[in-house]
Amino acid sequence: MNPIAEFSSLLVLGIWLMLPLSLFMLAGLSSWLKSSLKLNHCWAVAGWILMSSMGASLMVALLLLVQSGAGSSSLAALGGRFGLYPTGISVWMALMVAFIGWVILRFADNYLKQDPGRDRFLPWFLLTVALVLVLVFTNHLLILAGAWIGISLALHHLLTLYQERPEARLAAVQKFIVSRVGDVLVVSGVVALYLHYGTFYLPDMVQSETLGAGGSTALTIASISLALAAVLKCAQIPFHGWLIRVMEAPTPVSALLHAGVINLGGFLWLRLFPVFDGFTAGHMILLVIGGITAVVAVLTMMTQYSVKHALAWSTCAQMGFMLFEIGMGAYTLALLHLLAHSLYKAHSFLASGRTVGVSAASPFPESPSFSRLLWAGATGLVAATILVQAPWIVENNPVFGALLVLAVSAAAMGIPAGATVAVKLRLAGLAVCLVPAYSLLHFLVGPAVPVHEGFDIPAAAWAVGSAMVTLLAACSLMIVFGARFPISRALCSHFRQGLYLEVPFDRLTRFLAAEALKVPTMLRRVPHHPFRLEKKS
Repeated sequence: MNPIAEFSSLLVLGIWLMLPLSLFMLAGLSSWLKSSLKLNHCWAVAGWILMSSMGASLMVALLLLVQSGAGSSSLAALGGRFGLYPTGISVWMALMVAFIGWVILRFADNYLKQDPGRDRFLPWFLLTVALVLVLVFTNHLLILAGAWIGISLALHHLLTLYQERPEARLAAVQKFIVSRVGDVLVVSGVVALYLHYGTFYLPDMVQSETLGAGGSTALTIASISLALAAVLKCAQIPFHGWLIRVMEAPTPVSALLHAGVINLGGFLWLRLFPVFDGFTAGHMILLVIGGITAVVAVLTMMTQYSVKHALAWSTCAQMGFMLFEIGMGAYTLALLHLLAHSLYKAHSFLASGRTVGVSAASPFPESPSFSRLLWAGATGLVAATILVQAPWIVENNPVFGALLVLAVSAAAMGIPAGATVAVKLRLAGLAVCLVPAYSLLHFLVGPAVPVHEGFDIPAAAWAVGSAMVTLLAACSLMIVFGARFPISRALCSHFRQGLYLEVPFDRLTRFLAAEALKVPTMLRRVPHHPFRLEKKS
């Protein structure tokens, strides 16, 4: 690399690193300031920093594209000088985090006007976003583990923004307990990776695995620990009870949790999968638990009356699908799922008031069951024909081909009664367009994911994946078309409660949370800090 190109690359990488550091400093400043005018300036400056972070990420993406075209990988070496790991996944995640953070910040600026929690929201929000960016940028697994822990601690202060709500505080402490278990698992996984590779630097681990480091007991332990950590972070069954109960937090906090923080379990695996030797025990855990969660959560979401509860179960289901995809080795699809879910869920929560209004409106009349099945089947058949002719769209994976066909059929099933044949054909055509749309997105995001052509899926994994897709299709049809049957109504009432799968773990964490919140009579709590105590005056 010539000196000018090297200097330019170092300058861009330095700016890329300085922006999250600026968020740290602004978080500290905003927690110290008392003047309302100066705090308003902090809100404005935070917005500019997040916009600048998006610009810097685009510059890093441009450098990666230029060096990829030239067959060079010097940017990663230069990033190592700053402790950065500039890859395609880092760029996509950094863009998403900065954009979602900027949108939520703008929303919260108006949403929290005259709210007593406004001044406390800004520093903890900025700290959370800054730590997520550090997690995305770093090439050192100890720093990654530290950022993982810090994100959860900072988010806890946002979830307890309203101290006068005892249920919200209890749910936040439940999540606090679950997160600490996840922290132990992440640290255990990092230590196990160190014992296998002899280094904490991720690029060195990836290089060693590329050279054929082979498997070991430590690597198996690492995969299991990190898989369980992802399951806890993504609120998978049976550890999902806290996600349904933290809905009392302010809307910007819910958006940050559901659109950002909860995705980090998937990002952890998208970042670390190159260090594992193909399909591991951790992949099987993600496949089984993610698949079960996806099926149960989708059916539970379909039976909810509350819009916010439906959104929470939707998050649970989407995280299940994402982990299921990672377990099947479809890393590009999982990255696409993560990015799309973040944007969709941020909009869903920030526009939840509008969603409530829309849900109260009279729905379109449904077509007769036979007509809906006919159009759904015909549309799904067209999609299946396309995938048979171009299996590379779903990475030659029939399980994901079946999921895409189900998505197309479900879209066509919503065609309302009274529509003319021409309108029905247009709507069915739009549903089929999901296939080329997914192909285009796969083409855009695919180069960011490390090569994983040698990932061989065992027969047991194929069986589990096929069973999950079949069960999802069968139960969905039963709920949609079987409402007039007593057995369907009975099942719907149980699915409305998530089949009670969270009850044992939820009772344990609620008991521990209640014990943690008990205070002797001679002590009282410091406001807004549920774990700090001071003597009565």
